[in-house]
Amino acid sequence: MTGEIVFDPLLPWWTIGAVAAVAVVMVALALWRGLSGWWLRALAAAVLVAALAGPAIEEEERLTQPDIVLMLVDETSSQGISDRAAQTEAAAEEMRARIAARDDTELREITVGDGPDNTGTRMMSALSEALAELPRERIAGALMISDGQIHDLDRAPDMPAPLHALITGHEDDWDRRLEVETAPAYAILDEPVEIDLRVEDQGAVPGDVAGQAELTMSLNGETLRSLEVPTDETITLPVTLERGGTNVVKLEVAEEEGELTGRNNSAVIEINGVRDRLSVLLVSGEPHAGQRTWRNLLRSDSAVDLVHFTILRPPGKQDGAPVDELALIAFPTRELFVDKIDEFDLIILDRYQRRGILPSAYFANIRDYVTGGGAVLVAAGPEFAGADSVARSPLGEIFPGMPTAQVRDEGFTPRISELGQRHPVTAGLDDLHEASDEDGPGWGRWFRQIELEERGGQVVMTGVDDKPLLMLDRVGEGRLALLASDHAWLWHRGFEGGGPQLDLLRRLAHWTMEEPELEEEALTATADGQTVTVTRRTLEDSAAPVTVEAPDGETDELALEEAAPGRFTAEWEAGDIGLYRLDDGAHEAVVAVGPSSPREFEETIATSEKIAPHVEATRGGVFRVEDGLPDIRDVREGRAAAGRGWLGLTPRDAYLTTDLSRGPLLPGWAWLLIAAALALAAWLREGRR
Repeated sequence: MTGEIVFDPLLPWWTIGAVAAVAVVMVALALWRGLSGWWLRALAAAVLVAALAGPAIEEEERLTQPDIVLMLVDETSSQGISDRAAQTEAAAEEMRARIAARDDTELREITVGDGPDNTGTRMMSALSEALAELPRERIAGALMISDGQIHDLDRAPDMPAPLHALITGHEDDWDRRLEVETAPAYAILDEPVEIDLRVEDQGAVPGDVAGQAELTMSLNGETLRSLEVPTDETITLPVTLERGGTNVVKLEVAEEEGELTGRNNSAVIEINGVRDRLSVLLVSGEPHAGQRTWRNLLRSDSAVDLVHFTILRPPGKQDGAPVDELALIAFPTRELFVDKIDEFDLIILDRYQRRGILPSAYFANIRDYVTGGGAVLVAAGPEFAGADSVARSPLGEIFPGMPTAQVRDEGFTPRISELGQRHPVTAGLDDLHEASDEDGPGWGRWFRQIELEERGGQVVMTGVDDKPLLMLDRVGEGRLALLASDHAWLWHRGFEGGGPQLDLLRRLAHWTMEEPELEEEALTATADGQTVTVTRRTLEDSAAPVTVEAPDGETDELALEEAAPGRFTAEWEAGDIGLYRLDDGAHEAVVAVGPSSPREFEETIATSEKIAPHVEATRGGVFRVEDGLPDIRDVREGRAAAGRGWLGLTPRDAYLTTDLSRGPLLPGWAWLLIAAALALAAWLREGRR
């Protein structure tokens, strides 16, 4: 209980001031006239003025509030290195006991884990949030138990009390880490790209391992090379990609005995392999309505280099002109189909037929080009069913279907076969165009189909009487696609609502050029944080379980569920960050989980240098746990709060007012009685004289 005098005036203060001024004048007049009771008159006037001011006693009941000490405990990944976790736990336990032994002191403990999105140790953010929720007038101090590697020092709050740091780790710690300085996100296939990296030694590095490190580079799980590299120097390593799509490059430095951790001895880089320029040879056999469709499609892709030849002379024209004189320039048949055929990624034969320009040996060369890894796409017209069809050349030996010599000139709507629903070239095409009937996609009709007899391959689209319309096949190392109609252009013109012509032809061309996204048999995995999604594309009705090998060598089996026709998926939460290998018995894949260089392991040597300026600004201290824990003392605000073997907390003496009462200093009649007594005394004193 505490009390103080306050004023509750009966009149406005200006009125009381005027009364006091009149009283002063009257007392001064009495003094000037030499009245002996002037001082009694002054006291009487003062009592009356005081009574008008309304003095009162205000009393409040106070509840003492305990001081608050914040203790932030760093439990991030770097605190799990060596014996830091044990040091942290022992230090936290001892400081809990010492603070609990203090009178009127409350401990608020905050655990700090790894920051989201690889932001590291967010200790200052945690301290700021805690201070925002607590009354600052009760904060007596704050303790941080950490290795000193704090990554949000720019968020340090304005402390109302001393801040102290207890640093874990040891003075003789050392570590080696691999840092990738620059790495390309994209690389052209079969062309070397460079990765700049640096092997950095930190701390008290032993002399027998300083200066050199053993580095291993692997690509998609296969070791490329191992070599000795100097430490603390930037080195450049070339790598050449041979596979399109995502390629995973892993760099790893051998772990030396005595270093703090091997978690930062490796780095994983994902590089997307792309083709430089796709070289396409388009040979049109004769002018027709859909000829420009292929040309426009290929010309619209800036990554395609197109070589296009069109034979303008109709096959039925007989004018006696020699074949080799039918063009303004000679058709470079030998250069295209012998000397430089391997430079093309795709050859398209658009309604082409044998007409004496290409000898049979050249067609045999095209066949060998396909079996050796090339790609041919045949867009057939009526000529494909005739005697001069390319199907009756050596190239026809690898066709998945042969013409029956019958051309069906009737309207039909192309349909995706059951197998085509699972094949990436045609899967989902019916979702790209609004349906207009219940039986199938609302596509416009085509009016010509060359009847084919299946010999192999995969029928992904059908036409008249469910006959093969689009057939795909892998031949040796290459690919061949056969489209048994030349009326795809009707979709482009919007006939009867059109259809997904551009999507179909683009997928078809890209499949023949082995784009990874269109592989019908593939195993892929993508990581979003710690969540990994595994996708298995297959033409089969089921998918085998996938064996997942973690970075530490442990394996687990993952069952896949069908998400769409031909696509099976599964998700799982990865544990440790690093490179995971996946294998279903027929296909293999790798996926990198987590950041390639976790921030918690960029700098692993415990240090006080980063936190020291912020601690000193509050007059606090920095102490190493291995040297022993400091005692706790009370210090006044503004005084040094740390010394040799001790740290200080500032008592705040905070309180909470629970009740407030107010009463007059004297009752009104008492004021009047005192004033009257003083006036009477002045009159009697002056009367006797």
